[in-house]
Amino acid sequence: MSNVLIIRLSALGDVAMTIPVVYSAAEANPQDAFTVLTHENLLPLFINRPPNVSVKGVNTKSTEKSIWGFLMYIFRLRKCNFDVALDLHSVIRSRIADVFFRLSGKKVFIIDKGRKERRNIVRRPPKKIEPLLQTVDRYAHVFHAAGYRFDETFTSLFEKMPVDEKMADEKMPVDMAGEKKGFWVGIAPFAKHKGKIYPVEKMAQVMAQLSERDDITLFLFGGRGEEEELLNRWAEEYENTVNMAGRYALSVELAFMSRLDVLVSMDSANMHLASIAGTKVISVWGATHPYAGFYGYRQPKDLAIQVDLPCRPCSIYGNKPCYRGDWACMREILPEQITGKVNDYLRGV
Repeated sequence: MSNVLIIRLSALGDVAMTIPVVYSAAEANPQDAFTVLTHENLLPLFINRPPNVSVKGVNTKSTEKSIWGFLMYIFRLRKCNFDVALDLHSVIRSRIADVFFRLSGKKVFIIDKGRKERRNIVRRPPKKIEPLLQTVDRYAHVFHAAGYRFDETFTSLFEKMPVDEKMADEKMPVDMAGEKKGFWVGIAPFAKHKGKIYPVEKMAQVMAQLSERDDITLFLFGGRGEEEELLNRWAEEYENTVNMAGRYALSVELAFMSRLDVLVSMDSANMHLASIAGTKVISVWGATHPYAGFYGYRQPKDLAIQVDLPCRPCSIYGNKPCYRGDWACMREILPEQITGKVNDYLRGV
């Protein structure tokens, strides 16, 4: 038996992508104990986990914000007697932990992020892009290097627990959506960076077109503040539309996402949340690209919407300014392409 520490501190989507690998590895190696170290705000992601998986939270925004504070936290972990550390993050803080465990005589295995390959894929044209290794596969390679062999058996956070039971556990209000009639379609129109956000005025057209269907109820997902305010306006303006933003805990949103027929999402955390909830995602891509390795877990490739431009992708994370100045990668996607993809998908459900 071995006691394994898995380090992935942030961000929401990246931590979500660890779950298929961690849960699959834990089920294939029941004699071993796996502990995930992540930001304390992300602990609710790890619901319905195998009995040999535990989670520990660290707060890199306050108590462990400083390098010294983080180092002291890692030092306190020595009482857990970990045998091996798997670094799925490879950033300054996780590398500090790596050094600590190595000095303690423990084995450490670190993810290869493929940074050189990523730099090549986002350089300016002319260029030829090829699919890079998916992040989930990079995570799996770290486990395999450490000797933990497994097949990815994970399908959904709710595979072994009825969604209704989970929602009851979370005390979800009965009147949140009512009895399901017709199709439930989620819309997650935001992302952290502009290069990954479909223009708001165009997404409003998508909303208008989909809300015209009597057999569709739209559910809007986003963050608090300005995002929540916009989604509230849309929920008031368009028929059969419910705003979920800012109303429920993360675990509840996950449970609800698993009841959707499909989610329309940017290249964002919501794409990954829906993926681990077992829901299909129609994803919209601009400055980023599915080839960079951040496509949703087990999502069909034909559900990605994007335009073929020689400059794409220009950014791995969508955080760089458009050097053309026109954001054509998003603006050339027509609202009808998105609604058409939704309608086509629902015809096959």
